[in-house]
Order: sequence, then C-alpha cells, then structure tokens
Amino acid sequence: MEKQSPSGRAALEERNGLVEARRPRKSSSSRSSRKSFRLDYRLEEEVTKSCRDKYGRWTNPWPTWRFPSYTTLLRFLLLDKNHSNIPASKEALDDELPVMEPYFVRSPDLSDSGPGLRVTWLGHATVLVEMDGLNILTDPMFSQRASPIQFMGPKRYRGPPCTVEQLPRIDAVVISHSHYDHLDVGSVADLNERFGGELRWFVPLGLMDWLVKAGCENVMELDWWEENCVPGHDDVTFVCTPSQHWSKRTALDDNKSLWGSWSILGPEHRFFFAGDTGYCTCFHEIGRRFGPFDLAAIPIGAYLPRDMMQGQHVDPEEAVQIHQDLQAKQSVAIHWGTFALAYEYYLEPPVRLREAMEQKGLKPESFFTLHHGESRLIASPEGDVFD
Repeated sequence: MEKQSPSGRAALEERNGLVEARRPRKSSSSRSSRKSFRLDYRLEEEVTKSCRDKYGRWTNPWPTWRFPSYTTLLRFLLLDKNHSNIPASKEALDDELPVMEPYFVRSPDLSDSGPGLRVTWLGHATVLVEMDGLNILTDPMFSQRASPIQFMGPKRYRGPPCTVEQLPRIDAVVISHSHYDHLDVGSVADLNERFGGELRWFVPLGLMDWLVKAGCENVMELDWWEENCVPGHDDVTFVCTPSQHWSKRTALDDNKSLWGSWSILGPEHRFFFAGDTGYCTCFHEIGRRFGPFDLAAIPIGAYLPRDMMQGQHVDPEEAVQIHQDLQAKQSVAIHWGTFALAYEYYLEPPVRLREAMEQKGLKPESFFTLHHGESRLIASPEGDVFD
C-alpha cells in the first residue's frame, strides 16, 4: 500500500509538529495517511496536546490520571466482590435488556439518511450515527468475545442486534483505541470485506499500520486536534479529540498507540463520541471549541471498584459532567449492558445516570439509554424512537 511521504517544506513542518492548513484534495480512496489537511488545533495554546513519556509511549497529561497499582489489580482479581449478578436465564435478560431488530433490518428502504440525526445503539460502544448525508459507525464490535481468541476472554451477555452484512451503507468508522472491546479484528475484517476501499477508517496515531495489515485500504491516522474528512463529503469534519485512557493489545505494546475521542462536525449537526475514558478537563476544552453538540455518546458503565476503574472509566455522575462540559443538547449512554467488565450490578448504570441528572437539575430524558438495536431521531419535531 502506498503511504503519503512528506518532502521539502512539508517534511520540515511535520518534524516541527506543524501541519499547514490547506484545501481538501481529491485523493484516491485507497490511500492511507498520517497527514491532516486542515486547520491544526495543536498550534493553539489553549488545548491539551498529546504527549509521550521518556520511553516514547503515549501518556495522559492530566492529574486525574492514575493507573491501578499492582496491589489494586491483585485485589480486584482475587478479593473484590463482583456484584454484577448477570442472570443465567436468557428469558430474564430478554425481559430486562431486550435486543431489538434494528429498523434498517426490518425496513431497509428507510435507511437512507434524511433530515435530522439518527442514532442506533448496537451494543457496548458501537453506535450507528446517520447525519448530514453520512453513515458513521463507532468502535465496531460484533464478535461474541472481546479477546484475541474466541473461546476465552470477556463474553457478551447480550448479542449484537445485527450482523455486519445487515448494516446499511457505512461511509466512515471511528476507532477510539486499541483494546479488544473497541477494536475487534473480526468486525474489522467483515466491514473491510463488505465495503473495501469505499469505507474510510479514522484512527488515533499508531493504529494505521494495524488497520493496513488487516487489509483496510482507506485509513486516516490523526493526532489529537487534527482533522480530516470523507472524500466527497468535505462539509463534515472528523476531529480526533482527547480522552483519558490507555492502550494495549499484546504483552509488549503498552501505550504504543494513542487513544482519543471524536468530534464530528457537519453543516447541520454535531456529534461527539467519547469512546472509553476517565474524567478529565479535556471535555471542557472540547465543548468550548466545538460545542454545543446535538448528540454525544458517553460511557456510563464498567466503573466499580473505583480504585481500580476511576482513572480509565467514568461513573454515571462523571458521565453527566462530561455531558455538561460538552454542552451536549442530548446524550446517549454507551459502554454498558453488553460485557461484564467490572463489578457494579449490571442494571445499576442507567439508574445512577437518572439520579445524577435529577440531582443536577437536568431533564433525565436529555441523557437517555436505548435498548440494543433501538434508534432515536434527534433534532426532529417529533423526536421519534424507532423500536
């Protein structure tokens, strides 16, 4: 695969951390690149820039970050009580967390993007967002296990509501980081087989080579505050924005790839995808620069015990604070109800979310949950829910 190689002045700018603002180019859809072609927000003084430690690994620049100590990790694995209490009965799960057939499976003729912004929760951190003429998929996860092997590792207790083959046209995929529950090799392979070079992948720094080796042809790798677009859709801007997390896929690649959130800015709508994150001040920066957002997808689950999870996973109260920091008009809850990754009761996240919204004097319906496979139309007079 051909990669863009800067030369001359461009190479000097890249070495100095500068990327010149320029007009979008009509480039081949089969070209991957590390280059941002528009305004580079890293040049601004008021944003938190990505940084590496003395070993060249990415790190979080906020005082709110802390990685669990070995003592905390051992206590989590051996001593802490798991309160998730997920029913063994499929009937009980179907009653509490139904998996619905998405509208685009029942009625494919309705799947063309229309006015408004439509969001469909496909489980965990996977959402389909239809806005401003584009169909966007976040952290696609359609496998049964979040693991490099499918016979062991975290298994989902609620299956995906559809297959990759049943999805409508997908124009872009955004990836937040390299963990197996967010970057799934099977889902990537299936999407690539179906859409090939017509599908653009947006990833943080350090993940392009992984995608290319997986066969993806159209990959755009960005640093925090860099932006790019889908060819032919220059009016919708994809900005890689910060989050507080970490990355790892093998025993030796800790934090060798960056993590991030995504701010997607269209002429009619703005969407924010948090990915996986602990709470930090970056969300206020993002809201100040790109808000208000019509919709934000914010995680609410996998937060207990706090001494283990606080740096990397927000709890529902912190999720509400992110909702406010972003100036989100509405938010949808993600990262819950699919995998048992932590020790809170499996139905607790939405309960605490509603309580946190009420305690802040906010309308609970402005930060909502969806059933697996359920959709909601945002910024429409009716506010329709497609069940």
